[in-house]
Amino acid sequence: MRKEMPTQQSMLVGISGIDASGKGYIASKLSTSLPAELNVAVVNADGWLNLPEVRFSESDPARHFFENALRLDEMFEKLILPVKRNSKVDITADLVEETSTGFHSHRYVYDCIDVILVEGIFLFKPDYLNHFNLRIWVECGFETALARAVARSQEGLDRQQTVGAYENIYFPAQRLHFAIDRPKSFADIMFYNN
Repeated sequence: MRKEMPTQQSMLVGISGIDASGKGYIASKLSTSLPAELNVAVVNADGWLNLPEVRFSESDPARHFFENALRLDEMFEKLILPVKRNSKVDITADLVEETSTGFHSHRYVYDCIDVILVEGIFLFKPDYLNHFNLRIWVECGFETALARAVARSQEGLDRQQTVGAYENIYFPAQRLHFAIDRPKSFADIMFYNN
């Protein structure tokens, strides 16, 4: 009886940092700088946001966002870990844009993937750390990140609303992440992007 050869696992690379630190930019640059013979999948965790009524709350907004912003368990279970184990996946997932109030269906079709680059906030929480073969932290100051956030106006807010959201929700949530999870201490590579 012929023995089945084990499937080659994909390398899983996490790219994390604070909001507007340049995680997506670094993931994009890294994906295009890897050898051409490697099949690379880039996954943006922002697509796995919860709907606004779940991720935001008037009561302790920073902690609520820290605990409820993303559906990371679902993303790892349905997409990331299957690709890592099998180098392929074909699933349809419910994703959300930052400014939308409803989900839209998105089909992920990956085959023969060598490297998965996952970029997003809060990736280096304890539940996910050991899934990564390599962890990259994009180091960026809050002041620089805020200037980038205002310039790109990604959430569709005006300048004052953007500053308010970052100073009252996003950055305090990141500070909680630092205090509770110490994500920088688990980084294999620190990329300075100030």
